[in-house]
This record gives sequence, structure tokens and C-alpha cells, in this order.
Amino acid sequence: MFKNVTIYRIAPGWDATLESMEAALDAARFVPCSASQDKSVGWAEPRGEEHGPLVESVNGQRILKLVIETKAVPGAVVKEKAQEAADHIEATTGRKPGKKETKELREDALQALLPQAFPRRGSVWVWFDMKNGLLVTDAGSQGKNDEVVTALVRAFDGLALTLLQTAMTPQTAMTQWLATTEPENDWPEGFNVERECELKSADEEKSAVKFTRHHLLTDEVRKHLTEGKLPTRLALSWEGRIGFTLTESMQLKKLAFLEGVFDDRPNDDESGFDTDVALATGELSQLIPALIGALGGEIEPGAALPGAEPASAPAKPKQEAVTAVGDGDAPF
Repeated sequence: MFKNVTIYRIAPGWDATLESMEAALDAARFVPCSASQDKSVGWAEPRGEEHGPLVESVNGQRILKLVIETKAVPGAVVKEKAQEAADHIEATTGRKPGKKETKELREDALQALLPQAFPRRGSVWVWFDMKNGLLVTDAGSQGKNDEVVTALVRAFDGLALTLLQTAMTPQTAMTQWLATTEPENDWPEGFNVERECELKSADEEKSAVKFTRHHLLTDEVRKHLTEGKLPTRLALSWEGRIGFTLTESMQLKKLAFLEGVFDDRPNDDESGFDTDVALATGELSQLIPALIGALGGEIEPGAALPGAEPASAPAKPKQEAVTAVGDGDAPF
């Protein structure tokens, strides 16, 4: 169910009932793109049953599903059709369209081509852990997370969300875990560093090195750290039950429940959804506080990190020098 994890803190004071959540989402049910529409976002039934509930509660955990459908027309095709219209105007009137008219011709071309475009549909799982005041999404990118948060805030009056913030940044913790020569003393309890990481420098060159299926507690890795490269991704496992890649922005990617976790899952489809939700949320309900503890505990939203300087987003480089070490893409 969950392939990625991004964790948000629900601001105190919001405590919607199942019934009120259902009513709020019903007004924003997913509807496929119309012929001339390039994007549609809405809520769908988590179980996949038509006209079913939009909020499912399993063992007290509330599960939602946001569907995002887009239709895209290649820019070159739009430009070509708009040029044909511009050529026709020039041939029949003797004048070339100006900038404003050219823009309108491209917009008209896009609208004419959209009905022929094939829609792409994706979905994002959303988990409300009301007991612990957390919201978790399985969006794989920040853009999709922004879509989810926007849709939630529009649907639910009074809901405020902030990204979970810990006393130690994931990058600082990952650096310490990779730099150690005594993992039995320096790794947090229950966690193991696995065989994948990415290190990037903060200088103008933005050089990077990737290790895949590679032992990481080596002088080679430590040398990169002393040269100023910092970890942006690190493969970890927890208690031999969950594997994931931790990112510098505290997203968990490539989430995988390891051998044995789902062994008792029934094969019948009718109870499969409830079992998957119960197992996934049950495991994550233990992993998340353990990870927060490994990062020094949670701090209040908006509070400055201990010893941290205000940071600005670095400019995206035109090109990065990347070195890959290893023989595959899998984190474990």
C-alpha cells in the first residue's frame, strides 16, 4: 500500500468525525477529465468499490485516496498546429500574427488537441493517525505532496498541517551513521545502515557519488565525507521488518515490508484491504516514533533547529558530476 512516506503534524484542535469527513470529501469526488480538461483531482473510494465510502476506518486508522488525472499534449505538436493557423492567417490576410495573437493560437491549438490526448491517472494514499496527531502520505514527490495537502485543506475546515521536524536533521544523522567506526555504539537501536547511499558536495560543482549494493562502512565513504560531501539518501532497515531509503528532507522512499511481515495475510480479496491497512499502519506506527527518536525527538513546528543557521534553497546547477559505485538500483 505505502511505497513512500511523508509525515505531517496535524495542528491541535482539529478532530473531525468520520461522518463529517465523508460529507466534506463527497463534494470533491474524483471525476475524470472532460474532453477539453487537462487535469482533474478528486477523492476516490479506497476499497475501489463504486459509490462506496471515501473514508475507511480500520483499527481506528483513517485511510483516504486522492486520484490525480492529467492529459498532456506534446509541446511540439501544439506549436506545429498553431503555426499552421498562423500561416493560414498570413496567407489569407497578408499579415503575421503578433505576440498576443500567437499566444491565443497556441491556446486554441491545445484545446483542439486535448480531446485526442490519452489521460494518465495516478493515486496517493493518505493516512490519518488521529490518536497521534499525524498525517502520512505515500506521494513520491514534493509536487504530489503539495497536491494532497492543498486538497485536504480545501476539503476540511480548520485543518492545518506542517511537515514533521526533528531536533537533528536527517542529513546530520546520516553523516554520523556513515562516519562511525563503531556502529554497535553509534547506530540508533533497531536500525541498520544497508547498502545504498548518495553523497553530494555543497560547492559550485555539486559533484555526487552513488553507492549501490556496496558496503558503506569503509574508508572510501568516510573520505568522501571528510571532503565535504553530505548524504542526501541512505538505505536503512528497521528491526528486520521494514526497509526504506531516508532522504535529507525526511521522506522515506522505496518502502518495503520485509520477509515475514505479511506472511499471515489472508488470500481472499474481501478482507485483504483491511489486513493490508492494519499491517502497514501497525508497522509504521512503530517505525515512525523510533525514527523520530533516532533523530533526537520532535520539535515544535516552526522552531529553529538547535545550532542551525537560516538556510536558503541552493540554485539548481546546470550539470552535476556523478560517480556511481555498485551494480544495480535496489537499496537492499
